[in-house]
Amino acid sequence: MKRVKILLGMICLISTMTFAEASFQLGLPGTNIPADQSIKGVRLNLLYGKNTNMSGLDINILALGETNNFTGVQLNPFWIPGANKVNNSFTGVGIGVANIHLGQSTGVVLGFVNYTNNFNGLQWGLVNFNQRKSVINLGGVNFNQGESTVDIGFVNYAEKTTFQLGVVNFTNDLQGVQLGFINFAKNGIFPVFPIFNIDGRL
Repeated sequence: MKRVKILLGMICLISTMTFAEASFQLGLPGTNIPADQSIKGVRLNLLYGKNTNMSGLDINILALGETNNFTGVQLNPFWIPGANKVNNSFTGVGIGVANIHLGQSTGVVLGFVNYTNNFNGLQWGLVNFNQRKSVINLGGVNFNQGESTVDIGFVNYAEKTTFQLGVVNFTNDLQGVQLGFINFAKNGIFPVFPIFNIDGRL
């Protein structure tokens, strides 16, 4: 019993100490141990963890790990459900059931669902949703409200795109080629065409 009390006392002491940048953080609903908002090292989240800046390895176990600015690797093994959320800037690799990036992102994300705002890199998931701009999307469904460079999936939609490969492809502004069972492009050589479609302005 004494050892347990000593251990709890040490954890409380560590949690109240102030460091310029902590190298480890345990994220729990409503609290972080230690309470630092900037971590350079490892963060382990159980159920929920949130801080301002994270650089290093972020591990979420049955958790939503949230941060404003992230550099490094976010890891939610698919057999342990969890989600990664970045509110401002992301650079690195995100692996999880869901990846939610609301700002500027650069790197690679792999998940069942990827929701991004402005993504420079590779998204690979069952569903990829992008609000503004994305580069490479590999998935069952790729949905881009803005511009994408490459979409490869079962169903692809982009407001503006360069290349789509899928069973069904949709775009309002085709600047390259579509390859698929059926292709819809407002400015294609035909608005609807099987097998392929190209930019009608070429």
